[in-house]
Amino acid sequence: MPETPFASRRGLLFGAAAVSAGAFVTGCTNNESSDDKPAANDRPAADDKPGKPVTIGFAGPQADHGWLNAINDNAKKRAEKYSDVTLEITEGSNDTAQQIGQIETLINKKVDVLVILPADGKALTQVGLKAMRAGIPVVNLDRIFNTPQAYRCWVGGDNYGMGLNAGHYIGEKLKGKADAKVVELAGLDNLELTKQRTQGFDDALKNYPNIKKVARQAAEFTVESGQAKTAQLLQAQSRIDALWNHDDDQGVGALRAIEQAGRDEFLMVGGAGALAAFEAIKADRGVLKATVLYPPTMAASAIDLARALGQDKGVGGLAEFEIPSSVTCYSAVVDKENVDQYMPTGFK
Repeated sequence: MPETPFASRRGLLFGAAAVSAGAFVTGCTNNESSDDKPAANDRPAADDKPGKPVTIGFAGPQADHGWLNAINDNAKKRAEKYSDVTLEITEGSNDTAQQIGQIETLINKKVDVLVILPADGKALTQVGLKAMRAGIPVVNLDRIFNTPQAYRCWVGGDNYGMGLNAGHYIGEKLKGKADAKVVELAGLDNLELTKQRTQGFDDALKNYPNIKKVARQAAEFTVESGQAKTAQLLQAQSRIDALWNHDDDQGVGALRAIEQAGRDEFLMVGGAGALAAFEAIKADRGVLKATVLYPPTMAASAIDLARALGQDKGVGGLAEFEIPSSVTCYSAVVDKENVDQYMPTGFK
């Protein structure tokens, strides 16, 4: 597989084996026998060279958020890179019944591989199973299905790692400060990912006894909610030393509230990797000093893996014959020191 613009190649965590998809795991990496001849079952790893034509069906939710729009863009641009890939992409929907219908249309078209980012992993598990039973391997993107039998490979972000790395970054910045106070601007509390991000953050802060989290507000991943909830946090706390915001889109509103309150005594860490956040970090004229990635480039990697599946190939750099059953993207911290490296991956 070609090099992908993940937050960190060393941050990829690979599953040990495929689950309930033996028919699809026929690829392998290059293994030479002792007489320097290919083994009988040897097949190459996927690379940039044109190969067997592959039709990939891509189905995601409605792109009503900057990150989701970046997911679609990354998938399209990655597919355009390969002359042997045809991408069948749906309009996307947050209505589960409608998205199921869109995926069933792709199944009926007999695409070679499906890449699915479900609006609701639980609700769409059955259609993932339907595709697998029809002989179409599924790359499950980010929001995971209820059973591994519904996908051949899962690719997604590390929500716990986001919180963990945000907490350690803040902890290191404040470790010399007595009685340091931090606040948290979370996302939607009814989402498991929000709970995971908070848990990672809290676990990291346990390493810094001088730091206390004094307040937390849950927003809704929107500019308006970020502004309103941040204003409440600032009104309730006369002094803070750091703020961690789970999402850069709602962070736009958070920064507005901070400016309106005239507060600048603390540092702020964002989440996801929006271009606006990168630009603010680079300019270094405000409280936003870093953001923790939840890279939408995972969609490009999902296309890479789907292409490898469709061509019966493995992944370069791995000894196993098959592509992995799971890939977890690393949540790198981007600050002024490394922001130029990640600027091309920033989403609007």
